[in-house]
Amino acid sequence: MTDSTADLRRVVAAATVQKDDHSEGMTYLESLPRRVVTLYIPLFIIVVILLFPFYWMALTSIKPDEQLIDMETYNPFWVIKPTLKHISKLLFETNYPRWLWNTMYVAAAATTLSIFASVLAAYAIVRLRFRGAEVVGATIFMAYLVPPSILFIPLASVIQAYGLFDSPIALILVYPTLLIPFSTWLLMGYFKTIPFELEECALIDGASRWQILVKIVVPLAVPGLISAFIFSFTLCWNEFIYALTFLQSTQNKTVPVAIVNEFVDGDIYKWGSLMAGALVGSLPLVILYAFFVEHYVSAMTGAVKE
Repeated sequence: MTDSTADLRRVVAAATVQKDDHSEGMTYLESLPRRVVTLYIPLFIIVVILLFPFYWMALTSIKPDEQLIDMETYNPFWVIKPTLKHISKLLFETNYPRWLWNTMYVAAAATTLSIFASVLAAYAIVRLRFRGAEVVGATIFMAYLVPPSILFIPLASVIQAYGLFDSPIALILVYPTLLIPFSTWLLMGYFKTIPFELEECALIDGASRWQILVKIVVPLAVPGLISAFIFSFTLCWNEFIYALTFLQSTQNKTVPVAIVNEFVDGDIYKWGSLMAGALVGSLPLVILYAFFVEHYVSAMTGAVKE
């Protein structure tokens, strides 16, 4: 009787295990609608919201003038008989290539200067361990929080005093005030992830601090440098207030300021050329992010962890 009871218990236990396994498998299938509601639908909405401005720019830049004006006859979310007239006029009948060159020149020069200064500052704060290093790091980051609308007035006085008004050099010297604080904070977080033992071994072998920085720290921090470069370059490329204040000549303007000033005449908006300029001006940044987005995300993750 006892053996029969034990066998019955084993059979019931095995059936229970099989039932649990079956229910677990069914739970995976039953969770698919929940996954659609909680993951796929919100993700789709976010992607649509993020991509819609680019779609609208591209759509407007290839629409004929009559479709831009008459939205009752033509569908505003689609285009019939697209044209490249606006893009052709932008590239060959305006100074847009010059504006694009000015933007790239200013962004590249200011970013290079800022990254160089940020690497030196971040390494000194993180590795040299002097008294008050944490306070200095926090102060540098707090400087990034100061709104540009407050800084551009005193900076305009300095630029005017040195005779740099209406010159791209003014932007190259002013933009690091925005770029260096954040880039320094970002690189500080990334430098902390590099083992300090590597530097100790190099110091024992007789290497100098400069050799350690150039030959050990910087090669290991390439993802962080790429991330700081992308952030700085993007901020320079899209900056508007300083470029509007310091540049007056048409040939010296950057893309964000030029397309607003040159394609808006009072209450008349040349939407085709305006959107074409915005679309073409955003392509270099799209290409930049497409090549280095993995390094950008990994470096930002390392900085946030620290």
